[in-house]
Amino acid sequence: MQDLDVSKITNVLKTLSEAAAAANVPLGFLDSLVSQPPRDASSVPVDQNPSSSNRILGIPPKQLAKPVHRSRITNINLPPVDATDNPEHAHMLATKWLSANRLAEMVKTEGLVYKKGKFSAIEEAQLNKAIENYRARTGISQDALVDIIFPRNTKDRDNAFWSEITSAVSLRPIIAVYHHVRRKNHPLKQQGRWMPIEDSMLKHAVAELGQQWEKISDRVGRMASDCRDRYRNHIEHREHRSNGAWTKEEEALLTQIVTEITVSQGKDPDNDVFWGVVSQRMNNKRGRQQCRIKWLDSLSKTVKNQGDKPRWSLVDAYILVHKVHSLNVRDDSEIDWKTLPDANWNFWSAHILQRRWQTMKRGIRGYEDMSHEEIMDILLVKNVHLPVDTGRRQRKIVSAEAVEDSEEDVDDLNQTQSGPALLVDGFTGTARSPTIQPGGNHSSSSSDEE
Repeated sequence: MQDLDVSKITNVLKTLSEAAAAANVPLGFLDSLVSQPPRDASSVPVDQNPSSSNRILGIPPKQLAKPVHRSRITNINLPPVDATDNPEHAHMLATKWLSANRLAEMVKTEGLVYKKGKFSAIEEAQLNKAIENYRARTGISQDALVDIIFPRNTKDRDNAFWSEITSAVSLRPIIAVYHHVRRKNHPLKQQGRWMPIEDSMLKHAVAELGQQWEKISDRVGRMASDCRDRYRNHIEHREHRSNGAWTKEEEALLTQIVTEITVSQGKDPDNDVFWGVVSQRMNNKRGRQQCRIKWLDSLSKTVKNQGDKPRWSLVDAYILVHKVHSLNVRDDSEIDWKTLPDANWNFWSAHILQRRWQTMKRGIRGYEDMSHEEIMDILLVKNVHLPVDTGRRQRKIVSAEAVEDSEEDVDDLNQTQSGPALLVDGFTGTARSPTIQPGGNHSSSSSDEE
């Protein structure tokens, strides 16, 4: 597969598509494989809108919409492009130190658009380049640069430096860039396994200082975010914590709690969960991370499938590849995985979809040295044809409705995740991975088990 000349394959597919069009023969699956003319590049959209599963599977929409042709962005080293039409907002994001609550308020009152969540590989490269450009332009030493990134207090903070590098990444608030750069360059990062003496120091520091993580960091000798996560996930309520396999009673209780605080209130059962609340209602016998992983990796899909453990199908892989392709991203670190499910393909959680993508990507020899575009081309060639129905048991697809996304946690370090989500209609129906049936209905098809 590595010896294939993808450009020749694309030319052949384009010729087939043109011939099919002349003969009035529909070959819809070829459209996404034929390269479109290049256009002016821009940053990846904040509100990602992947192709629907029906469109990928060739099922005609109820109301035909005008097709949208999108060209691929190929240069991952593009300079930042302001994706907002409001220059005042762009300037404000790069210069004003606004809190998370204030930013959320401005989204509602002033239509502010900004990015949240994990920084992409593209943004990492842009920030690193901006920092190095600043150091080279000002002629300061590396030690002086460290002093700028880690001032003794907020009064000594160099606002000009932070505004300049924030301008290198589109739609990121300066406060988010500040915390991100400090975490990435922190001298205490990646210290490895926590030792019992450190756990003891952390426990005593929290007892004395409360949740003042920056002060606790100075005492324990670990990053503030590491101290916070270690305490919340491993130290707090440790005396009540259970480990190992979950019992049936625990699984039933977790399902009941998640259902009550999400589905019963019209929220998304995968993306609108406050796991700290779930852990408390589990009487702290399972931690936040334990509950989150158990739900997203196991219980969610089983509950949606009326108690049967589902299987990932070849059609699921086909849809996933074409959805990722439709996003037009420069690197898969830019993907908001919560945007991928739609009304007819709402079975798998964002976490599972991301893991499945990584598995497919790692199945390509030499993927480590390939760009996202090269990996995408290979996976598109592998998924040219829609897998046929295997005649296995059929499942009904439950419709979904879009809901507002909420953050799992809003903490003092502004580490948040965001993005639109989809809500399964309660847990009364069955959501399955689709294959094609005559008449355009979806049914399940199984291959390797998740």
